[in-house]
Amino acid sequence: MGHEEFFNMKHQWPEPLLEKAAKIRLIALDVDGIMSDGKLYFSANGDELKAFNILDGLGLKQLMAAGITVAVITGRKSPLTEKRMRDLGIPHLMQGREDKKVALQELVSTMDLSPEAIAYMGDDLPDLPALRFAGLGITVPNGYWLVQQHADYCTRTRGGEGAVREACDLLLTAHGKLDAALAPYLELKA
Repeated sequence: MGHEEFFNMKHQWPEPLLEKAAKIRLIALDVDGIMSDGKLYFSANGDELKAFNILDGLGLKQLMAAGITVAVITGRKSPLTEKRMRDLGIPHLMQGREDKKVALQELVSTMDLSPEAIAYMGDDLPDLPALRFAGLGITVPNGYWLVQQHADYCTRTRGGEGAVREACDLLLTAHGKLDAALAPYLELKA
C-alpha cells in the first residue's frame, strides 16, 4: 500500500471529494484564520505580529512543485504576509481585497481556468462568495458556521495549526502525487 492510499484511508476522504480535488489547478487562500490563527497581535509600539505554521509552508511548496498554482487573497495589507509569501515563492498575492470573489475572478481570467479547476480556502463571510465560486471550497473547523455549511470540505485541523497542509495533502492525494512529494523524506524500501 502506497502512502497516498494509506493517507486517504486515514482521512477517509470520500471519492466525490477526491474527484473534485483531482480537477484543481489553482488554490487560492485567505490568510487570517487560514494561514494564521485568525488573531491579530500587536506590540506595545503598534507593530503587527503574525504566526504562520511551518507545516503549511512546506505543503504549499510541495503543491507548487507538483504543478498546482498557489495564490493568496487577503482583506488586510501586511508586510509580514508579503514577506512570508515571498519566502515561500508564492507567485500571486493580492492584499487589501475584501472583494475576494472579484479578486479571484480577475486572477483566473489571466490563467484561462474554469471554476472547476479552482480551490478556495477561507473561513469567514468575506471568503464565502469566492468559496462558492470555486469548484472546491475548503474551510476550517474554527471558521464561521455559514462558511462551513457551504464548503465542500472542512479540515480536521484548525486554521493556523496546519489546516493548509491538510488541504495540500488532499490535493496531492487526488492528483496521485503525494508519494512523490513524500519520497525525498522517506527511505522507501524496495
